[in-house]
Amino acid sequence: MHDGLERSERGWGELVERPNWAPGDIDLERPSVARVYDYWLGGAHNFAADRAVAQKTLETMPELRGVVLNHRAFLRRAVRYLLGRGVRQFLDLGSGIPTVGNVHEIAQAADPECRVVYVDIDPVAVAHSRSLLNGNDQVSVLQADVRDAAGVLTSSEVDKQLDFDEPIGVLMIALLHFVSDEEDPWGIIGGYRDRLAPGSFLAISHAGYEADEETDASREARKIYNRDVTRMTLRDKTELSRLFGGFVLVEPGVVRVPAWHPESPADVEEAGKDFPGFAALGRKA
Repeated sequence: MHDGLERSERGWGELVERPNWAPGDIDLERPSVARVYDYWLGGAHNFAADRAVAQKTLETMPELRGVVLNHRAFLRRAVRYLLGRGVRQFLDLGSGIPTVGNVHEIAQAADPECRVVYVDIDPVAVAHSRSLLNGNDQVSVLQADVRDAAGVLTSSEVDKQLDFDEPIGVLMIALLHFVSDEEDPWGIIGGYRDRLAPGSFLAISHAGYEADEETDASREARKIYNRDVTRMTLRDKTELSRLFGGFVLVEPGVVRVPAWHPESPADVEEAGKDFPGFAALGRKA
């Protein structure tokens, strides 16, 4: 150890350092979804392996960083929309590593009594979330696989914060493209939906294109990501709509991510027909 870092030379061609904030059981050589995403957002909680694959994809598809930022902006807009509809508790699934503009920051700025549960499988994401939230009794962090809806919903963290007799905003931001059809995303969503009170909401943003829209650059970037991080399943507008079974879509329905309740002309311009992702919000009747 030196200056809080454990150093070793590994196969990514860069000196691998284990910072003192990194849990000891993390494989520094294996990129993770949360840490690659953190790098794209400009965060500092990532390792050489994460940076290497993230940079490779950016070299192939330079607009990818802007795409990721648009998903983050949709999160902000969706939470504010829900606050305006009286929602005061949120379940953020696949929440990732904390960056500026987290759900609790947005929600508690409007109402300090808002409650939030963050759920992620990545130990770095969980460790940093817990550190950030130290002393905030209205927020809990759960390390769990979001595909296990029963496990998440029966956890002590969820039991402490969320009242299922009242509306809850469930957030699946840039998450479900990591769930293949074989893993039954409809069933996973149903496991959460069935516990929700009427008036609850589901927000989803998802990578995807309509038929014949995907570019060669996008295909190459996805090939790199599939090989080095995890496989992605792109879905089109119709396929995303089908994930909202049991929910009534809020206007404007399923649209390109920047086009959902845009806040500026730049959002509208960004939502050109080839933007690689869709978003929507549904309400449980």
